[in-house]
Amino acid sequence: MSRYRGPRLRISRRLGDLPGLTRKKSHKSAPAGEHGQQTRKPSEYSLRLEEKQKLRFNYGLHEKQLLKNIKIAKKVQGSTGIILLQILEMRLDNTIFRLGICPTIPAARQLVNHKHILVNNNIISICSYQCKPGDIITIKNKPSSIALVKKHMLFPGLANIPNHLEFNKEKLIAKVNGIIERNNVAIQLNELLVVEYYSRK
Repeated sequence: MSRYRGPRLRISRRLGDLPGLTRKKSHKSAPAGEHGQQTRKPSEYSLRLEEKQKLRFNYGLHEKQLLKNIKIAKKVQGSTGIILLQILEMRLDNTIFRLGICPTIPAARQLVNHKHILVNNNIISICSYQCKPGDIITIKNKPSSIALVKKHMLFPGLANIPNHLEFNKEKLIAKVNGIIERNNVAIQLNELLVVEYYSRK
């Protein structure tokens, strides 16, 4: 399944607030769909599917990528759901978004793909690169890169930078101090339902 490139607001209306996908807010109160509000009680499967879709659309992943991350999380000792969220939050594109350098994760992905971002003085153009504690993230020393980042920083996606990151806005230098904690994850979801969804497949 390819990456979603359709209307983002429609997804946001259906699944709830997804800070990584879009900053737009809908004025419509009814959920997306021909008949608006459902009268039937959602099944257990539909609840699990909805939580999985939230994760997929917020972080901009293919189905294959999400399944691969689930398998990695299962191999690590600890709660699979929390480890999965930590893996997704420590991706380079998401880290840039959480630093306030970009308004959304797709915008951060574009910065990475166009080689504007350096990690430990090396250009990294892979969005799924896993940031580790001690990593130094900088902007390419090029006027166009710096101008683009400063323009994005006028409209940050989220107001607060999480505790595991620090960012010097004057020098445009960021540092990863540790692994993100569950309570600092921006998206509201039940990660256990996502793990259940894949365990039953």
